[in-house]
Amino acid sequence: MTTTADTSAAEVGARPKLSGKDAGRIARAAFVGTALEWYDYFLFGTAAALVFNRLYFTTLDPTAATLAALATFGVGFAARPIGAILFGYIGDRVGRKPALLITIIMIGLATGLIGVLPDFGTIGLAAPVMLAVLRLVQGLAVGGEWGGAMTLAVEHAPLKKRGRFAALVQVGSPVGTLMSAGAFALVLLLPAESFDSWGWRLPFLAAFPLLLIAVFIRLKVEESPIFQELVKLEERAKIPALDVFKFAWGRLLVAIAAAFLGVGGFYVMTTFAITYGVSVLELDRALLVNATLIAAIVQIGVILVMGRVAERFGAGRVTVWGGIATAVAAFPIFWLIDTGHPLAVIFAITLGIALLSTAYAVSGTLLTELFPPRLRYSGVALGYNIAGAISGFLPFLALAMLSFSGGASWPAAVIFAVVALITSVGGYFGGRLKIKDMDIIE
Repeated sequence: MTTTADTSAAEVGARPKLSGKDAGRIARAAFVGTALEWYDYFLFGTAAALVFNRLYFTTLDPTAATLAALATFGVGFAARPIGAILFGYIGDRVGRKPALLITIIMIGLATGLIGVLPDFGTIGLAAPVMLAVLRLVQGLAVGGEWGGAMTLAVEHAPLKKRGRFAALVQVGSPVGTLMSAGAFALVLLLPAESFDSWGWRLPFLAAFPLLLIAVFIRLKVEESPIFQELVKLEERAKIPALDVFKFAWGRLLVAIAAAFLGVGGFYVMTTFAITYGVSVLELDRALLVNATLIAAIVQIGVILVMGRVAERFGAGRVTVWGGIATAVAAFPIFWLIDTGHPLAVIFAITLGIALLSTAYAVSGTLLTELFPPRLRYSGVALGYNIAGAISGFLPFLALAMLSFSGGASWPAAVIFAVVALITSVGGYFGGRLKIKDMDIIE
């Protein structure tokens, strides 16, 4: 597996100084912006399972409508690698900060507009088409967001403390889940007629004021000191994505594998589990949303702990452990869901998300240390979002396979276990391909 032919001067040259206090402030700012951005993005997944199948694909039978809604959900993931290339170019050429400002504005506007989008009964076929377009914009923006936020946080952090600061950015995902699931849990308290007519729109409309908060936070974040050194030493890649595919393709494959469980496994345990529980097991949708809320709270603790564990044992080892543990638990988790018992369902979803979060917690550290600074934004964004592009269709695949299993959940368990084992392999190689970066401060 190859990487760039030469070690850049920025990797071994002058070392900009940054206090640990400043590193923590940057990581917290990256976390807040990322949490708000994931809130916007995750809303769509919940709505795809609960709303869009009924209001935007009403001419299809219930199963086909659900499949169509989940396929639209997957469109956002397909757009993410394109966003990774686009914003990777900006992040590696112009700066980490400008790329992050553009992404937050794009996703905030797209999410807010979904909240005012007329349904199929009002404007016909234009409704699902416009829904897919807005999801596409979301996908493009998220394609550049995570890689940029993680790169910025890690490049401000001391080498020996990268695990905790990278984990803090990762907490943005469960917090975003908590906010989106919490918002839907509240509007689900409304009568069914009110929820369908206007209630479901409220969480999306909240994206507009949250956008203002996110932009304010991103404006106050300083540019990466490592990127500033790249500019001074004229070490920036001309076409970063091309260099990643040309010189670091092996590392890119490792990054995709290492990120797979954190993204793909998460959507199997949330989007698929909610759809399966409501459509097949006929469970109360509020139960499943609340299970996601509880799991998100547990996930925060797992991520913060695993970030510290990675500083001692290495992100690669922690990824291997998390992948194997998840694979072993895959079938028992879905057996518990199949019981339909509320406590069993909550425990199963919480356990599944907690286990996959072991690998997810350290994926930021692992991915950023796979790529040299001159290709880092693009490499990290591409690795994570190619994994995301594949992952976005896993709920659709798992649901489609139910017809072959007679409605049993074992296909989802197989998918979950295979994804976990792929991530274990990525963790194994990722730990051995770590690049020594400049030490900002001990």
